[in-house]
Formats: sequence, structure tokens, C-alpha cells
Amino acid sequence: MGMMIDGAWHRDDAWPVSEDGRFRRAATRFHGRIGDAMHAAEANRYHLYVSLACPWAHRTLIMRRLKGLEDIIPVTVTHPHMLDEGWEFRPEAEPLYGYTHAWQLYARADPHYTGRVSVPVLWDRRAQTIVCNESAEIIRIFNSAFDGLTGNADDYYPEPLRAEIDAINDLVYDRINNGVYLCGFTATQAAYDEAFEQLFEALDRIEQRLAGQRYLAGAQLTEADIRLYPTLVRFDAVYYGHFKCNRRRIADMPNLWGWLRDLYQRPGFGDTTDIAHIKQHYYYSHAALNPTRIVPGGPELDFDTPHGRDSLT
Repeated sequence: MGMMIDGAWHRDDAWPVSEDGRFRRAATRFHGRIGDAMHAAEANRYHLYVSLACPWAHRTLIMRRLKGLEDIIPVTVTHPHMLDEGWEFRPEAEPLYGYTHAWQLYARADPHYTGRVSVPVLWDRRAQTIVCNESAEIIRIFNSAFDGLTGNADDYYPEPLRAEIDAINDLVYDRINNGVYLCGFTATQAAYDEAFEQLFEALDRIEQRLAGQRYLAGAQLTEADIRLYPTLVRFDAVYYGHFKCNRRRIADMPNLWGWLRDLYQRPGFGDTTDIAHIKQHYYYSHAALNPTRIVPGGPELDFDTPHGRDSLT
């Protein structure tokens, strides 16, 4: 069979923990683009498969909402519980082929595929294949590829800010987005200690960065915010306890907490966030970390209180 980590199906020889105990995230394999000769930008040609629990998939849902793509790209959501065969479509099968598991989509795209089965998946109904399963690339696709169809020219990766956004993304991905998993799935104390220190050093840097500006790249909401939000909105409910990221909660960091509430209250963020679904997935699916599969009742999370960041530039 194989092993499952956060919705990824791995062969037995691809277990993502190295000999020194560090978590290794396997690479994605599908990297198509919309607008090339194979994948034209057309309405109702593409389908997005996500889990509401998965932070990588969550960023694609946010961008889909911000760019007005709901009527152009339908979405199918997996069940929160991830069991022996990975992401499941239940109680109803997915709508295109009647599949019950995400691995069937991968097998349809490539009958010889043996890699990881993850979400999100951007599927081309006409070509009958996966366009892309890398979330960072999917949000770039959504940012501009369908502007001619929607008339929505909002740009979350503007040319003048790209170098700054890229630098923020590198820090956030290595130390925070992936950092919480490095804490949660390490197999040695030394690997955990290293990841833990790097995570909170990065959070402290972002906390300081947000002291005098509303968003990560200044006064404008950008891709950098969209990529950090899914991790931080899960932090206090899941990563703090389940992944042992328990030095401080996001609620204990005033600037990050205000930034998080600011985004949560914007269309596209809070309305794509399902904390109950998130908790069901992590606490039930990761049996190695939570053998009883008991899902905790707390914590109380108040994302709706005023954030006080409107005056920041």
C-alpha cells in the first residue's frame, strides 16, 4: 500500500521522514498552465478538487473567490476523514466520473502514476487530465488566466511587488506553512527542536513586520497574505496542540492576531474557512498522532471581533 500524510498517498519507499527524523514533503508532479496549446482558458472546462481541511487547497479556494471564478470553475470537496485510501468523496461520489477516491483521478490522468495523491487538483474536463496539483501554481493561474472571461483584473502578484512577495513566500513556506508539519511529523527530538525554533523565529519576524503595515507587502493585499492565512487560521485550533507548536498561540501575538481577523472578515477568507471540518480531519485522520481519534471541543476562536487595522498603510 503506502503511507498517508496530509492527503498525500505515498508508496512504501516514499515515506516522508528522512533518516535523521526530519519530515520531507514530496514534490508535486503536474505543472500545466492555462492558456497554452493544451489548456485554453474556457468557462466550465475546469474543475477544482479540494479538502476544506488542507491549507494548500484552502489558498486556491480563496483565490477562486477573490477572482470571481465560482461560476466558471466548479469545486468538489472531499470528506474530512482521510483513511487508508486517502482523500474520499463521500457521502456522494465526485460528479464527473462517479469516483469515490482522489487516487482514481490520478490514475485516470496517468495509469502508471505511482507518486503522491494530494489536493488541490485542477482538472481539465476536455483533456481528461490533471492540469496542475501544485497550489502555488494554481493560485497564479487563478490570478490572471481567466481575466478575459470574468473581467476581474485584480492582481495579487503585481509586478512592482513581486520580489518582495517572493521573499516573504520563501520565509513563510519554509518556516511556517511547512514548518508546522516539520514540528508535527518529525521523528526525533532534535529535528522537532530545530523546526520549533525556526517556526517561532519566523512568526516573530512576521509579527514585527505587521506592526506598521496592514498586509505582508504593505498596504495592498497580495498573494503573500493568501499563502499565510490558511496556516494561521488553523494554528490555534490544530497546530498549537496536535503538532506541538505550543510556545504561543496566534491569539497571543497582537499584530498577527489582528491581521488574521482582518482577513477572516473579508469575503473569500472567513467564508472559505470551516474550523469544524479542519479539526475533524486532523484529529481523526492522523491516527499516529492521535490514536483515540477524539476530536477536541475547543478552543473558542473569536475571529469576528474588530481588528483595528484599517488605518495601517
